[in-house]
Amino acid sequence: MKRMTTSVLVLASMALSAPAFAGGMTAPTPEPTVYTPAPVVPVGADWTGAYAGGTLGYGWGNDALDDADDMTYGLFGGYDYDFGQFVLGGELEYLKSEMEVGTTKLDDLTRLKLRAGYDMGSTLVYGVVGAAYANADIGGASYSDTGVTYGIGVDYAVTDNMNAGVELLQNDFSEFDDSGSDLSATTLGARVSFRF
Repeated sequence: MKRMTTSVLVLASMALSAPAFAGGMTAPTPEPTVYTPAPVVPVGADWTGAYAGGTLGYGWGNDALDDADDMTYGLFGGYDYDFGQFVLGGELEYLKSEMEVGTTKLDDLTRLKLRAGYDMGSTLVYGVVGAAYANADIGGASYSDTGVTYGIGVDYAVTDNMNAGVELLQNDFSEFDDSGSDLSATTLGARVSFRF
């Protein structure tokens, strides 16, 4: 009887320690790993605010200024408002010119510009349209007149309050101050500005 009890106990312990087969206990399934993506942080600049800076560039002329090309330099200031992806602003710029051919010289330009652009984060690509007021010497006499300015530009936010960019503008004056001559000039300027 003692041998039979021992045998039953050995068989019972083997049955409990034996691996599970179909229909029996199964190994636990590991929980799937869930990956949570990092939050998206907007990269770029907020273009809203006032700014002021300087420009250094080159200009070339047509009509009364045909074959004139030389250095330009000046100061500008303005204000932009960032609507999200669309930026709208205004700017006033004073530009001195060294463009001269024969007895015709473009002395300076004052430009009032409307800027509308696309916010690409740290880069702002924009178009310009506005009015230009020019002083010029034609045939030894001084003239001044108002015309149109238009073109394109791009600004890059170097830091939160410093921008660098470039601007290409066409300036057209028809029958410049009744001088009998049309006057036009294209300017390309490198720009640095500070926002405040």
